[in-house]
Amino acid sequence: MIRLTKALNAWGTPEFERALKQEIEQLDGAQLPLQQGLTTGSYALAGHKAMLISTSEDAGVIRVKAGIFYSGILTGCACADDPTPVNEESEYCVVQLDIDKHTAETSIALLAE
Repeated sequence: MIRLTKALNAWGTPEFERALKQEIEQLDGAQLPLQQGLTTGSYALAGHKAMLISTSEDAGVIRVKAGIFYSGILTGCACADDPTPVNEESEYCVVQLDIDKHTAETSIALLAE
């Protein structure tokens, strides 16, 4: 389970955006729906940056919409004579994070935007 404790502790302060971005960027790429968000590549690479788009508060939940910038590659057949170069492609997806205000447990879903 993902817990964004620093972001929860900073909620309602000017430090929230910085704490949230830092925690998102420290997550393992496998914890984010990067593979599902690919638009040009076929494999998501490690390393990503986050951008806060919006925040709201519902009963017991902090709801965050964030943009994730990352890279992907289009993999070839991996044959010795495959002429296809492996180039990194810029990728971007939008996710929704729901942070429980009591436990900091966070669910992350890919948004179709």
